[in-house]
Amino acid sequence: MKEISVAGKKRVDLGKKASKALRKEGYVPCNLYGEKKVDGKPEALAFTIAFTELRKLIYTPHIYVICLDIEGEKHTAIMKEIQFHPVTDAPLHVDFYEVNDKKPITIGIPVKLNGLAQGVRDGGRLNLSIRKIDVTAPYQQIPEHLDVDVTALRIGKSIKVGELSFEGLELATSKDVVVCSIKMTRNAMAAAAAAAAADDAAE
Repeated sequence: MKEISVAGKKRVDLGKKASKALRKEGYVPCNLYGEKKVDGKPEALAFTIAFTELRKLIYTPHIYVICLDIEGEKHTAIMKEIQFHPVTDAPLHVDFYEVNDKKPITIGIPVKLNGLAQGVRDGGRLNLSIRKIDVTAPYQQIPEHLDVDVTALRIGKSIKVGELSFEGLELATSKDVVVCSIKMTRNAMAAAAAAAAADDAAE
């Protein structure tokens, strides 16, 4: 995973009014959940990040491990959840999860399809059904993307999560989930019909 450094400031006022005021000033309220627990639940460290800093984490296809500097306190974390405004799509709140080199994490990793599928050569269309697959591993072992070879995939066939394996990674997405498939197109159907008609005429 790529690493990126982000600076934040601790929050004192935690109410809705205070959060709204922060957003007007260009900051986004955040929580960092780590190993500390209160009454059996993870304790949240409330802080803010400037939207100009946060946008490089949100509007990117990359998955980052984040080096958070919250007023001199250093934390290594991943971004777990983002709440967006239903109309403007502006980020309203972000939850981060602290990670270490001993405890595995589960995170969605982008799928990258490699090769020219045989089904595409035959006139079919390649469909990517899911953009990310959830994997579990220590964060240092998690790659930027998961390579899936589609070269041998034919029309009407698919690749499911259960058919894939990646060294050092446990796949957390259900084995029955379809990753990609080759669909028949009208052109391919017409070509197949023409070929069948030609065979019949030859006979």
